[in-house]
Amino acid sequence: MSQTAISPTRAENYPEWYQQVIASAYMAEMSPVRGCMVIKPWGYAIWENIQQELDKRLKATGHVNAYFPLLLPLSMVEKEAKHIEGFAKECAIVTHSGLEDDGKGGLKLTGKLEEPLIIRPTSEAIIGTMYAKWVQSYRDLPILINQWANVMRWEMRTRLFLRTSEFLWQEGHTAHVSNTEAIQETLKILDLYAEFAENILAMPVVKGEKTATERFPGAVNTYCIEAMMQDKKALQAGTSHFLGQNFSTAYNIQFLNPEGQLEKAWTTSWGVSTRLIGGLIMTHSDDDGLVLPPAVAPYHIVMLPIYRNDEEKKLVLEYCHHLQNLLDKILFNNQTVRVHLDDRDLRGGDKNWQWIKKGVPIRVEVGPRDIAKDSVAVSIRTKPPKEKAFINTQEFIHNINNLLDNIQAEIYQRAKNYKDKNTVEINTQEDFKAFFSTEDSGGFVSCWAIDDPEIESYIKPLKVSARCIPLDQDQNAEGKCIFTGQKNQKRIIFAKAY
Repeated sequence: MSQTAISPTRAENYPEWYQQVIASAYMAEMSPVRGCMVIKPWGYAIWENIQQELDKRLKATGHVNAYFPLLLPLSMVEKEAKHIEGFAKECAIVTHSGLEDDGKGGLKLTGKLEEPLIIRPTSEAIIGTMYAKWVQSYRDLPILINQWANVMRWEMRTRLFLRTSEFLWQEGHTAHVSNTEAIQETLKILDLYAEFAENILAMPVVKGEKTATERFPGAVNTYCIEAMMQDKKALQAGTSHFLGQNFSTAYNIQFLNPEGQLEKAWTTSWGVSTRLIGGLIMTHSDDDGLVLPPAVAPYHIVMLPIYRNDEEKKLVLEYCHHLQNLLDKILFNNQTVRVHLDDRDLRGGDKNWQWIKKGVPIRVEVGPRDIAKDSVAVSIRTKPPKEKAFINTQEFIHNINNLLDNIQAEIYQRAKNYKDKNTVEINTQEDFKAFFSTEDSGGFVSCWAIDDPEIESYIKPLKVSARCIPLDQDQNAEGKCIFTGQKNQKRIIFAKAY
């Protein structure tokens, strides 16, 4: 890894900069399987921290984990035609069960299946089928189940983390006795996702409801969190769906109520994926490489020993191990501070740049002169690469929590300032068109607009989509749709998006 910044820069070529950040941090790469990625240890460690923090929150709200099959019989999926129609072009299908020698040095398919099996693009079909078996009485409800899994959607244009044919995610599926309870669940998860995005990923988001055109196939209402990337495009960072009784009807999920009458359950589904890592990169990283909020960084601190000979090496490494043992006893975000001692036989400059590009929040250099002064040289990832502060060792240990908290807060505030600065209100169709007319234009545009497919003809030529109807807006306000002139009481956020 070279001792240089990322090339190209964000300003020169944002899409290529994104790929180079991933490559230089050794996070992931495309595999020989079309559209599928290999997540390397550094990238997967970030995903594990996301899993751990999110799983903790889901369990605290009463949800439990389970696992459901990867393969779905076609007849099962067909029961909810509107739902599968939304994924039909992305479905990967298993049609055979074996291989045999073709006599020409190759292999041929054998064992054609009586019924094709779909590799899950999402799991409503299999989970709905199982819930129908498990639910008999109102006493069996609610069911609050989440699964951590992989899914497959056959993408034509792929990009690491943001859009791959196979990706990792969590998907929650719940069933309830009433529509009120199911709607409360849907909004509870939306709030949970927003809190997680902002407090753990340091990613400011807008909570809102999807328009009818953007709604999840088969849902009554879809709610989402939308984040702004540094190229001013929107990224859908999580969704929560109120499914009404659509899937209960399709999969016969019904129960006897206290009066002995048969009713259909009310269901929800919701999920976030490894796309969050792509959002993390594009929200925070800079022209030197990856920038990680401490809450999800695989290492909070990397120690870089500096020495010139074996005698100094022994002295410095002993000091570093002692310092590491002291830091290991400190809790940050209810977990042990994650410290790594990099004692590889590499030049100090090379090691330093590797950890800069991997986004580690704090780098600590320790050499004989530092030990003599009982101090350490501290570099913060959000500061210029060559900037160092020489801090007394005990003071550094004592203040490490505050330092990590400040880095987390600084990263969040910087992203929030950027989102706020690039969110504008527009009140005429002419201004809307002018705003989005150039290739590099972007940002969140809030304007009066009706929730109707009719407006698609105005926005599609500009490569713009309706991101959400924000939940946080004045319920008594009223305006006129900038596209149709119709009176309405909601503003919609529009943006170019991933």
